[in-house]
Amino acid sequence: MISVDSLSVSFGGYNLFDEISFVVDKKDKIALVGKNGAGKSTMLKIFAGLQEPTSGRVSIPKDITIGYLPQQMNLSDVRTVQEEAALAFEHFHQMEAEIDRLSLSLTERTDYESADYHNIIDRMTSLSEQLLLLGGNNYQSEIEKTLMGLGFRREDFGRSTHQFSGGWRMRIELAKLLLKKPDVLLLDEPTNHLDIESIQWLENFLATQANAVLLVSHDRDFIDNVTRRTIEISLGKIYDYRVNYSKYVVLRKERKEQQMRAFENQQKQIQDTEAFIEKFRYKATKAVQVQSRIKQLGKIDRVEIDDEDRSTLRLKFPPAPRSGSFPIIMEGVAKSYGDHLIFEQVDLTINRGEKIAFVGKNGEGKSTLVKCIMEQIPYEGKLQLGHQVKIGYFAQNQADLLDPKLSVFETIDYVATGDVRTKIRDILGAFMFGGEASDKKVAVLSGGERSRLAMIRLLLEPVNLLILDEPTNHLDMRSKDVLKEALIAFDGTVILVSHDREFLGGLVEKVYEFGNQRVKEHLGGIYEFLEKKKLDSLQELERNAPSKTLSNAVDKSSPIPLNKLSREEQKEQNRLKKKLEKDIADVEEKIASLEAEISRLESALNTVEGASDTTLYARLTDLQRQLSSEMERWEELLR
Repeated sequence: MISVDSLSVSFGGYNLFDEISFVVDKKDKIALVGKNGAGKSTMLKIFAGLQEPTSGRVSIPKDITIGYLPQQMNLSDVRTVQEEAALAFEHFHQMEAEIDRLSLSLTERTDYESADYHNIIDRMTSLSEQLLLLGGNNYQSEIEKTLMGLGFRREDFGRSTHQFSGGWRMRIELAKLLLKKPDVLLLDEPTNHLDIESIQWLENFLATQANAVLLVSHDRDFIDNVTRRTIEISLGKIYDYRVNYSKYVVLRKERKEQQMRAFENQQKQIQDTEAFIEKFRYKATKAVQVQSRIKQLGKIDRVEIDDEDRSTLRLKFPPAPRSGSFPIIMEGVAKSYGDHLIFEQVDLTINRGEKIAFVGKNGEGKSTLVKCIMEQIPYEGKLQLGHQVKIGYFAQNQADLLDPKLSVFETIDYVATGDVRTKIRDILGAFMFGGEASDKKVAVLSGGERSRLAMIRLLLEPVNLLILDEPTNHLDMRSKDVLKEALIAFDGTVILVSHDREFLGGLVEKVYEFGNQRVKEHLGGIYEFLEKKKLDSLQELERNAPSKTLSNAVDKSSPIPLNKLSREEQKEQNRLKKKLEKDIADVEEKIASLEAEISRLESALNTVEGASDTTLYARLTDLQRQLSSEMERWEELLR
């Protein structure tokens, strides 16, 4: 569908891409991965037509539609949420206007037998069929479903977009892109402004309804659940694997180990051959063998080991000064903005050394409660910090607060005090700003580089309570892993506001859920919390919603409570329930079988022999189509 041929991009003598080539097929779900600054966002911009390569080309057929969501964009503020989202269907309005114009023309004409008259009828029929095929009669419900999936409430639809924060307006742009259903979706960090529930909805949408997707994200769970192909960009080259990210990490490691073994074996062979030549070079009786070995050396196809970018973040928090046993105690804390209540009756006690997560939909008060703790905004109730508590705070927009005119070094030098100032160069080096990188202006840094620079402030002096509001936004996979390890090793107390499940997994031991103007405590890690939420939702569904088949059989004008059903009706209900459970189990078994077979084929395609076997690709496409069909059936059964 889209081909990349010998693509190169250079900046000031540095090759970001060096003659790379690959093809994007229909329905491909691709994760672009690599370190910050490797060129992932640049690749998306080239696909979107916003940047030209230095050489090479990207060939996109004229009838292919592209949808692009950048990390940052300027948004319009003149419409309501629903009106802005409806722009995705502007082509529907154009088609409807043309149908109306053609219909009016027919009423004004009397040449019923002319070719022009019949041409107008044919054009109207074609447009009407096209509009029906595209879902022109149902787009309002599609708008509502997509907006609500991304976290908007129905009462938000009529509000002006200027009333929403930048993160929520980015959701509107994402909704517009999804509603357009382009042939290729280019998404640059789409989860940065989404909460966990919206991320899970987006995962399902991209996996089951989107066409081709090129995705840049540092949320490992998200890209694992959406993509089935991984392209790593490293030191100007790409490494293409037809598996999801987690499987790619394993295969990439195996590839490196195989290359290393092959390289070492070949080096031993070369050394033995060279030793033989050197030993018998001047012996006439060995002249034939020597010449033969010399020819062998010349014909050897030298094994090369893939270059690897070994620069990495080095992060270790200073030892935490001892604080009181309870760094934070809240009793009846509440916060309102005018008549709008954010939360109330918040009672929580955080113990020294605990690592906890604040989770919930955006707008439910996570960052607001953090600002209350930081005494940045007023609140009601009692909020008490413990004895000798010293806070290190990373705000959600911390990276955006940096002065773009300052250099990296000046940014840290400006806030450092005391003996720390003598170690600035060492600290910058540990955060991958060594050498000339420390002289870069903040204005030219990528989002990930800005986040790393903003995080350095946490190391300038020892603290015993770390409060991190969305710290992983823009960080690459390696940097996230290093930050997670440093937080696990940190001996103080940690509060994390995050929607990154993989990052929180194994790190936090308690979760505070924000929602419905309350804050609820859940003991256990993030995955235990998510599992419990899922069970709660199913129980609520079973309590409040009888099965569709049964409700259709009962007279809707006089609904009968379930506990008042006759024995026969109860037996019928149980029979239907068991049948539904069996159908769900059968479909889940089929899905597991298909996924296992797809995984086996994808592994085969990553071998030298498999890469050239067209029958494997055809079989894989057929299995993916079957999987998509079974997933749709599974979702239908769960409704």
